[in-house]
Order: sequence, then C-alpha cells, then structure tokens
Amino acid sequence: MHSWLKNSTCLVGQTVDLFPLEKKHFEDLLMLSQDERIWEFYPVNGKNITTLTDALTDGLQQRKKGTQFPFVIFHKEHKKIVGSTRFLELQPRHQKLEIGATWLHPDYWSSEVNAECKLLLLTHCFEELQTVRVEFKTDERNVRSRKAIEKIGGRFEGILRNHMIRDNNIRRNSVYYSIIDTEWAAVKNRLVELYWTRKSRSEQPV
Repeated sequence: MHSWLKNSTCLVGQTVDLFPLEKKHFEDLLMLSQDERIWEFYPVNGKNITTLTDALTDGLQQRKKGTQFPFVIFHKEHKKIVGSTRFLELQPRHQKLEIGATWLHPDYWSSEVNAECKLLLLTHCFEELQTVRVEFKTDERNVRSRKAIEKIGGRFEGILRNHMIRDNNIRRNSVYYSIIDTEWAAVKNRLVELYWTRKSRSEQPV
C-alpha cells in the first residue's frame, strides 16, 4: 500500500466509524445488500452474491495496489455495519482521489449517516492527505445522489456520455462533480450543519 494511506486507517465519528474493509466483513455486507433499491443506479447489481463478493474481493486487491481504499460503515449505536464506501482513483502525485462506491441500507437513507461519512472522508482528504481535489461521479438519472452531492457543495463539472455499460447492458451517462481545497472550509461548515440537522431529526419521537 502506498504510504499516502495506511492500511490501518480508521475514521472515527459520532454516529459511525469507517473501518478498513476485511474479508470478515463480507458476510454482513452480503446480507445487507439484498434490498434491490440499493442497486437501482449502480453499474452492477450487488444483490447478486457472486457479483458483490467479486467487487469486495477486488477492493481488497486494489488496496494492495494502492489504487483504492475500501471501508465499511459501522453504526455505533446500532452496533452493526450499515454500508460501504471507498476512496477510488488514488493519485498521490497529483494530490487527488475520488470518493465513491458508497452504498447504504435504505433504512439509513436521509439520515445523518451519509452526512457524517462524507464529513469523515473529506476531512481526512483535505486535512490529513492534503488533497487539492476530490471527485464524485454518479448516474445521470440518480437524482437523489446528485442532490446529495450538490447539497454539500460539490461543483458540477459535466456529463460523460455512454461512460459505462451496466451489467444489465444499459448504457450509463456519468455526472462528475468535484470539491477543491479552496472550497473545503465552506463545504465542511455545510456538512457539520447537515449532520446535526439530520441527527436531531432522527432523534425526534415518531
């Protein structure tokens, strides 16, 4: 693993911790992945056990090569894994990377979990790794994901047409966003505010 990121990297939050993906996490992730809603806009259908196992195994291999760093998302209060996320396209020479391959069980959509995940990941990027650029991409049709990226201050950069062919043979256009180092302070403020807003909402009695 390139020294830019240590294999032991753990990102500790208030609601969630991000732990490096290991084989021991596969079983929990495979059980978690069976809700079809998770994969509507993904290049692959992670509900398929073989497909997701291959993707997780590849993440471990890419970490050894220094091109990716996969995490599991552990919910501290609920004491369980609720999803996964990654650093992708690691390029220490250019001080940039991508945050992606993020998925959560739908029970945690619109909660404080994703906001804190992004806060932890981006804080590590800009304040520890000294990145100058962090990229995000998503399916052009994934309105929920696009709004989430824009809400935290991701800057729209363009659409790559026919960028991917999904495993169901549907062509995907990918929307690209970025955050650069000079924007980080404002983005961090937004994320902190978003986290506490969503956390207070989740704590309100039903």
